[in-house]
Amino acid sequence: MTNVDFNELFSKSKKVTPGGVHSPVRSFKGIESGPIFFSSASGSKLYDMNNREYLDLCSSFGPLLLGHRDPDVEEAVKGVIGKVWSFGAPEPYSLELASYICDHLPWIDKIRFVSSGTEAVMSALRLARGATNRSMILKFDGCYHGHVDSMLVKSGSGLAGVGESSSAGVSEQTARETLVAPLNDKEAVKDLFKQYPDEIAAIIIEPLPANYGLLKQSQDYLEFLRETCDENGSLLIFDEVISGFRVAFGGMAEVTGITPDIVTYGKIIGGGFPVGAFAGKKEVMNFLAPDGPVYQAGTLSANPVSMVAGLATLKKIKSTNANTVASEKCHLFSDKVNQIFNDNDIHLTCHRDASLFFIAKEKHLSSPHQFDDSHAPLFQAIYPQLLDKGIYMAPAAFEVGFFSSVITDEEALRAAEVLGQAFVNNLKSL
Repeated sequence: MTNVDFNELFSKSKKVTPGGVHSPVRSFKGIESGPIFFSSASGSKLYDMNNREYLDLCSSFGPLLLGHRDPDVEEAVKGVIGKVWSFGAPEPYSLELASYICDHLPWIDKIRFVSSGTEAVMSALRLARGATNRSMILKFDGCYHGHVDSMLVKSGSGLAGVGESSSAGVSEQTARETLVAPLNDKEAVKDLFKQYPDEIAAIIIEPLPANYGLLKQSQDYLEFLRETCDENGSLLIFDEVISGFRVAFGGMAEVTGITPDIVTYGKIIGGGFPVGAFAGKKEVMNFLAPDGPVYQAGTLSANPVSMVAGLATLKKIKSTNANTVASEKCHLFSDKVNQIFNDNDIHLTCHRDASLFFIAKEKHLSSPHQFDDSHAPLFQAIYPQLLDKGIYMAPAAFEVGFFSSVITDEEALRAAEVLGQAFVNNLKSL
């Protein structure tokens, strides 16, 4: 059997697609090897076009808590896909998923489904502005909220203040409506509310920032944000596209006991199919059209296949306690990695929160500004060794890793040995 040349495929792809990919991280930029082209997946494994097997520690960047093609979810999908692909009309599938989520999450009265996490955030921001009749949004340096124009901003030259565009195509006017503060800095938030009284519609935060490393925030800080919003008539938006239904069934809202005004979801609630959602109490959600003046619509919103897959996924997560199972596997893995580092006097730490992990030099992480220039080159050096040993992680230095509940203890320990030893070998050779 002739091996497929991935470099040749990538060259062909670059002729018809910008950068050869449909999302930048897939390009393996900075990694000495080119991207792998995958053809199938099952359980904890990925298979490339040459039928080579990899243990998947990326989980499609988070949605696959139950692993690839869970048999119960697959059965549910097959049951609906033979009936319908899309309606663009009322149907029972979204009603069932919406009811299930609202029944299990007490901070949600109503939910609206969209097609991606980015679309969920975009809609949540518009809703917040419409509900408060204010224009400015406060976000945090180190949190990612999709490629919404107003969220593609970074801190300016000062410690906190009006953001600067971090992407071409984002106008200065749009960036000026976004305020950026450092994570874990109460005074910066207080100062911005003093500078812009009665202008900030909402604070948006990943309550567990997991798009630029794993930057866990303190309970006290998240409670401070809730109190600040209450005191100033602003809304608190939790972006739980990653953490929702993963760190716990109710995500970080459940873990912290903090009630957001609006919460955004994605990934897991589609069971591996395209999905997004934003939700909250009826007092806010009723501002949405057709009940209220805030317009939002989508042809493929609440697609039946995604709705059925999402409901089957959430029910199985609940019945099998998949959150805890995946967390236990990740804990086993991270403990082993840290043991390898300690045994070899390597000053790295495998950070873990539930079923997410991230390796860094810093023992305590809460801000992206803690990383130094050595982080990315070190990851890029060890990455090809992981692939060679059949371990697949996101091909980018600041992406977190994800465990699924179907990874076995043996697979977790083997992955830890491969990963830990790769770092040891590279650091000892310097």
